[in-house]
Amino acid sequence: MLETKRREVGKHLLILVGSAIITAIALNEFLVPGKIFSAGINGISQIIATLLAAGGIHLSTGWFILLFNIPIGLLGWFKVGRGFTIYSIMVAVLNSVLAIIIPVNNISNNSLLAALFGGILTGVGVAYPLKNGFSTGGMDIVAVVLEKTTGRTIGTLMLMINFGIVIVAGFLFGWESALYTIISIYAMSRVVDSIHTRHQKLTAFIVTSQQETVIAELNKTLIRGITVIPSFGAYTRQSSTVLMTVISRYELYTLEHAVKEVDPQAFVNLVNTVDIEGNFYNETEQLKLREETAKK
Repeated sequence: MLETKRREVGKHLLILVGSAIITAIALNEFLVPGKIFSAGINGISQIIATLLAAGGIHLSTGWFILLFNIPIGLLGWFKVGRGFTIYSIMVAVLNSVLAIIIPVNNISNNSLLAALFGGILTGVGVAYPLKNGFSTGGMDIVAVVLEKTTGRTIGTLMLMINFGIVIVAGFLFGWESALYTIISIYAMSRVVDSIHTRHQKLTAFIVTSQQETVIAELNKTLIRGITVIPSFGAYTRQSSTVLMTVISRYELYTLEHAVKEVDPQAFVNLVNTVDIEGNFYNETEQLKLREETAKK
């Protein structure tokens, strides 16, 4: 168990470092020199740094990314959860430091190529942390907190934030810059979708011969209903169980890790869920249930 935990932490640290390096390269080698703006906190930081540079004050975008992520990290620590926040802020801080250290260099003089490659690299840097249960900090944490207070979905909030960045970029730096920003953000979202998962909700079918231990582990880590379906293996000629549950994409890593922890031989099939009807707890409702359970 301890060896598995160490391997998991090592994997997270490797992804953390790789994500920060890729995101910093995308920022300083493609987006910043092309006046193309990234999504979220990175994009806001770019706009501020560009405006100050026009006034003769030259500060790296990385300083503003770091500055914004300090209060956001504290907000996430108290409002979202420590496990998610620790790795997310580590990525954000390392990304900030690398963005300060790596020199800005215009690799491509073609704005379209800069927008595409900047967006693709940013997408890779964002997707792998999400796939492994954390994020790159910044607006991911803000969106989760706002979802809890406004009732709007995380996707809607992120869309509004990024739309605001595009509008500001258009007014301040020209609409051509705004159009290239749209291309970059679109490329980033497509990469995130292809590496992580495109849909907000997934249906998981878990085939296992250890249903009681798997159900107990899932109930411990997820607040989701589970349907138990008796099954029979046509090849093995042995009885087994299919567990069906619907999860949000942010719970994918947790589910996969929980199942693998207690039954490495389990077969997990993930299906895109178009729509659901009935009771499906969002992040706020899950947090309330956890708090109520902890009090008992």
